[in-house]
Amino acid sequence: MNIDLTGKTAVIIGGNSGIGQAFSLVLARSGASVVATYFSSNFEPFAEDGQTIYGIPLDATDSQQVDVVMADAADRLGGKIDILINNAGGLLGRVLTSEMSDEHFQNVMNVNFSSAFYCTRAVLPYMPDGGRIVNLSSLAAHDGGGNGSVIYAASKAAVIGFTRGMAKELGPRNITVNALAPGFIANTAFHDTFTPKTVQEANVSKTPLQRAGTPYDVASAALYLVSDMGSFITGEVMEINGGLYIV
Repeated sequence: MNIDLTGKTAVIIGGNSGIGQAFSLVLARSGASVVATYFSSNFEPFAEDGQTIYGIPLDATDSQQVDVVMADAADRLGGKIDILINNAGGLLGRVLTSEMSDEHFQNVMNVNFSSAFYCTRAVLPYMPDGGRIVNLSSLAAHDGGGNGSVIYAASKAAVIGFTRGMAKELGPRNITVNALAPGFIANTAFHDTFTPKTVQEANVSKTPLQRAGTPYDVASAALYLVSDMGSFITGEVMEINGGLYIV
């Protein structure tokens, strides 16, 4: 069954590369008009024929900037935003708690959790009843993450609590709020930067499906949640890890 999002509009926070770019492309291929925000990389057009993907720069940890950009996005998308995917995030560095500065703690919390709060709050005036919000958590929220990633894991656990609370708050408007918790997703800047090849190989070897995930594995799950097929799912965390969570 093909999912048709024709007439729908979407904002993908951090939608220019990696998993975020997969979100943007999958939704655009299904007919949605998309705004992809970007921060750490310059926007290079990647829309295919017949797709609408606008790029807008955004520091999602700056609440005032988020408000301005969300209004701009709504204007470009015809006045409404049906779908929001909060994909800003990152490890920023592996640091043991005993060696962690206040600045590192706050930066990790801001990029992974505060960004989701700011963007969700800012989108609500433009989101019609029946809208969809998808937040990016992580397998680390369940298992505490790898060495030096305690605060990253905590920030992603906060995303899960936020997701469930917002699902209750927005339920009367028929807006669903769900989270995705990816495991090891290969060929992304996250793991290329912070996860040694030996650890990547170990993750694959202990994964029941015996492979790494791809950005499109994550984007496909999001597509289901934002479509009509996901209309009775809210407050849930979809685990996308090839079974690594149960090992």
